[in-house]
Amino acid sequence: MKTILPQLMAVLRENTRRANTRLLLKFSLLLVLFFAFYSILFHVLMLYEGRQYSWVTGLYWTLTVMSTLGFGDITFHSDIGMLFSIIVLLNGIVLLLVILPFTFIQFFYAPWLEAQNKARAPRSVPDTLSGHVILTHFDDVAANMIERFVQYNIPYVVLVQDLQKALELYDLGYRIVVGDLDNPATYGKLRVDHASMVVALNSDVTSTNIVFTIREISDKVMIITNADMTDSVDILELAGSSHVFQFTGLLGRALARRVLGVSMKANVIGGFDELLIAEAPAMRTPLQGKTLAESNLRQITGVNVVGIWEQGLFMTPSPTTRIGESTVLVLAGKEAQLDQYDRLVGSLSHGNLSKMPVLVLGGGRVGQAVGESLLKRGIDYRIVEKNPGIGLKDTHVIHGSAGDLDTLIQAGIKETPSILITTHDDDLNIYLTIYCRRLRQDAQIISRASLDRNVNTLHRAGANLVLSYSSLCTTTIMNLLKPEKMLLLSEGLAVFRNMLNPGLTGKSLGDSEIREKTGCSVIAVKREDTMMINPDPGMILLKNDELILIGSQEAEKRFNEKYAES
Repeated sequence: MKTILPQLMAVLRENTRRANTRLLLKFSLLLVLFFAFYSILFHVLMLYEGRQYSWVTGLYWTLTVMSTLGFGDITFHSDIGMLFSIIVLLNGIVLLLVILPFTFIQFFYAPWLEAQNKARAPRSVPDTLSGHVILTHFDDVAANMIERFVQYNIPYVVLVQDLQKALELYDLGYRIVVGDLDNPATYGKLRVDHASMVVALNSDVTSTNIVFTIREISDKVMIITNADMTDSVDILELAGSSHVFQFTGLLGRALARRVLGVSMKANVIGGFDELLIAEAPAMRTPLQGKTLAESNLRQITGVNVVGIWEQGLFMTPSPTTRIGESTVLVLAGKEAQLDQYDRLVGSLSHGNLSKMPVLVLGGGRVGQAVGESLLKRGIDYRIVEKNPGIGLKDTHVIHGSAGDLDTLIQAGIKETPSILITTHDDDLNIYLTIYCRRLRQDAQIISRASLDRNVNTLHRAGANLVLSYSSLCTTTIMNLLKPEKMLLLSEGLAVFRNMLNPGLTGKSLGDSEIREKTGCSVIAVKREDTMMINPDPGMILLKNDELILIGSQEAEKRFNEKYAES
């Protein structure tokens, strides 16, 4: 069937072109006949009036009248001649001013323009391309991923079915290829056998077809898919998907981990070998209000505070950096050191947390994932959902509008320690964040952002923490590409490896001023087979040392510009 359909479409297109050509020839012949007929009648009527003109003059008069130019140098004087002129003029208006332009556009210009567009849109990738990523769907998540691909010099291509959309993306500077998602030949032209990854974030049904089609010609390429429905996970795996994620569920669990009472301890968000990176909120802990030097975290636990999140901005801390209510600490250390931090914070924070239910606004897939995660951790919650069609009927659900004060009071907004805003509409999330912050100045507010550009807006609206769906998808997928080289963390934060630049050999870590010059923190040094985590500033850097650093996207760029690998 897949072989027959393209052939059938080609035949139909060929038949259409032939039909258009026949119609164009017939119309041209009709015009010639009218020109000849009216030229002959012109001579007859002029003889009737007692005048005589050449055949060229007759054709000249016919063309000037039918085209409505009407120079007026040759006119009839009799009524029948004038009536004939009116008929020729009206006929010319219809044929030359209406039908001819339409025919030209429909049967000549439009096919020519379509052919030009088809020739402009790529149908394949270069024969030398390898190690590239193939995206089968373009949306905000894909645009976010492409930014990362460009940053790390990873080749990519977006497969688009619709020619018009493909041209729009092409004009915006994206690398696209036009082709059918369910045609094995398309993936052959994309050199899928030489690709490092295929990312199919289409609908569950479409993604299943894409995966199964790719496996027809390649059984080794890594394929990443997203399952909107739980039942689709098994089906996508059976089709041949290498990794199936439920990103809404991942986002819901990530939001739940940051709730007070769940996330007072360090939440591990990534790691290299024995080095672990974790996040820990400072809100309602004894660390709040202290400087890093006063907290003595490194001396007591061994962990190193390598960065802080403050209102959605990642900053490199100094000993005098003060830990505020909205501060989230980024910690680096071994598992034992993070456990020591957990014991410290747990003992100091004992009894500081409310036992009232957590309030979740939005009962969609993310909201339900939040509820399930909180339930597993033994934390009570209430979900406010406006749409009764979602089918949430347990005792944890309050049906009503999250913008209605009575509904929020019924759900416990006056007593809740934390409010999670989980809808997929960023406009609504900003609206609810402002409203909830006005009602509860002291509550922890955690919000979801569908688009990265709204993260800062949600922080300004009053959210203590914001997690971006686009960033979550991007970091999860990027970490599968080069797990041995880099690790993307939340909201643009990255851990990456670099061999020591020769210019730093023999210097101490403190004298290198890497943090001051680039904004990146050295969290470990790998020397031969030994990894030294949280190295002392006085440590001397040696040739062939490998640095493991953490920093924002901009800080990583500055480091790569200043200290290229040896």
